[in-house]
Amino acid sequence: MSRKLEKHLRINIERAKYTHLYHRSHVSEQFRTLRTNISFLGIGHGVRTIMVTSASQGEGKTTTLANLSIVLAQQGKRVLLIDADLRRPNIYKMFGLSNEIGLSNVLSNMSYVENAICNSDIANLSILPSGPIPPNPSELLSSNTMKEIIDEVKDDYDIVLFDTPAILDVSDSQLIADLCQGAILVIRSGKTNRDNAIKAKEKLLNTNARLLGVLLNDGNPKVLN
Repeated sequence: MSRKLEKHLRINIERAKYTHLYHRSHVSEQFRTLRTNISFLGIGHGVRTIMVTSASQGEGKTTTLANLSIVLAQQGKRVLLIDADLRRPNIYKMFGLSNEIGLSNVLSNMSYVENAICNSDIANLSILPSGPIPPNPSELLSSNTMKEIIDEVKDDYDIVLFDTPAILDVSDSQLIADLCQGAILVIRSGKTNRDNAIKAKEKLLNTNARLLGVLLNDGNPKVLN
């Protein structure tokens, strides 16, 4: 592995675990505020399955979700983070896990979900990696097996979080949103244009999930109703 790649991976891991590594930082406090807002809007009203998406790639949704999962686990909640981005998975890299077995294996009936879930180095936080990239992500995510997986894991965890692809790129995110109780849209200040943000919001509003809010990244992190 080249030094440049090693540095890139190290930076990504540090960003994903920022709220764990720098617990007393201002950024970590902002994520705890986000946790409180989400608890008030969703978890406090019985929402236990939440998907996170963005309008397009590069808006920071996965890093944001990783840190959100950490602060929820720090609160003592049993959290399962599922990488449902079967096209460009990143969760396993951020937490230093193997991606040989994961969600795609379970959806293809090649593994049991309990065998694919990994413990992280964060107390109360478990992770289901994406697994190998399949040739048919949309078909797998829309299968009855996906519904069965969600029904099974939500009995074992207080909250289940899903990382998904950018919603304007592929239909996968809408498929997951239809199976979840809540959704969060991440947009990046200075990158996401207004039209794309509106289109992304409209797509989520046309699913079964309740849109809990829009998270402004690279600005002042908060849920915007």
